[in-house]
Order: sequence, then C-alpha cells, then structure tokens
Amino acid sequence: MDHLSSAPALPGGPAGRSAPSLDDVDWAILRELAADGRMSVRTLAERIRVSRTNAYARLERLAADGVITGFTARLDPARAGLGTTAYVLLNIDQNAWRTISDQLRDVPYVQHMALVGGDVDIMMLVRTPDNATLRDVVIAGVHAVPGVRSTRTWLVFEELAGRRSLV
Repeated sequence: MDHLSSAPALPGGPAGRSAPSLDDVDWAILRELAADGRMSVRTLAERIRVSRTNAYARLERLAADGVITGFTARLDPARAGLGTTAYVLLNIDQNAWRTISDQLRDVPYVQHMALVGGDVDIMMLVRTPDNATLRDVVIAGVHAVPGVRSTRTWLVFEELAGRRSLV
C-alpha cells in the first residue's frame, strides 16, 4: 500500500482543486466499506485497528470531502428481473453532450452513462427485463433524443465480477 500514499492526488475536486490525499487508514476504511457498507463504526474501527472516535472522524471527513458519496446495496440484475444487459454506444452531434445527457437520464433502464474518447461519444450500460424491452429503449428512448446520430448495441452474454477492493 505504500504506492498509494505516495501517489499524486487526482484532479476532479471542486473549482479545479485536486482530490484530497488519502492515507493508508483512509484506504483501509474505503476497502472495508466497499466490502460491507452496512458495518458499524465499532466493527470498522476494530478491523482497521483505530479508535471509534478516529474512525468516525475519518468517515465524516471522507463524506465531507465527497470521497464517500453514499451507501448502497449491490444487486444481482438477473435475480432482480433485469436479465438482458447491453452496452449501447452512441455518436452524437458535437458539443451536445450536456443537453443530450440530461435527456438520456430520463430513458428507463440506463444504469450508467459516460462521455468517452475514441470512435464513439457516449457509452451506456443498459439493463432490461428482455430483448424486446432493450429494443424499445434503444429505438424509442435513445433514438428519440435530438442530437443522437447513431447507436451500436453490444449484447452482453456473461458478466464476471471484478475485484471488490479498491486496491
């Protein structure tokens, strides 16, 4: 973990400031919470070997700095009724990202959206109950947004879980 404490801060904070630097204890907190966001502060403190007061203060700072943005449950999409997954790649009118992304947020079943560099402009992760719903999302939802020039849909056959830890 020594490589983390000496790594430069990443850009992206408010008003062009660098992200807050994180030490080994901060990273340990983030790893533990990524594995189990429901654990108590007492359990967290025991696992990372700091006092409850220290763990609580660090959690408050990480939240105030925007490093921790919330807590959520991880779902199994297929068991939740969303058995069809696809990446939908979009080409859009130049300089229209903000307008188009605002409208795409209203399209149902879009789980994630990113402006990307390369041959396409936007990459979306879409999870739907079935292929017919996926077709409707792409044709009636995405293509209905002014400024979307074209799409390519890549159906996902199988997904593998990535590492749960941050490092």
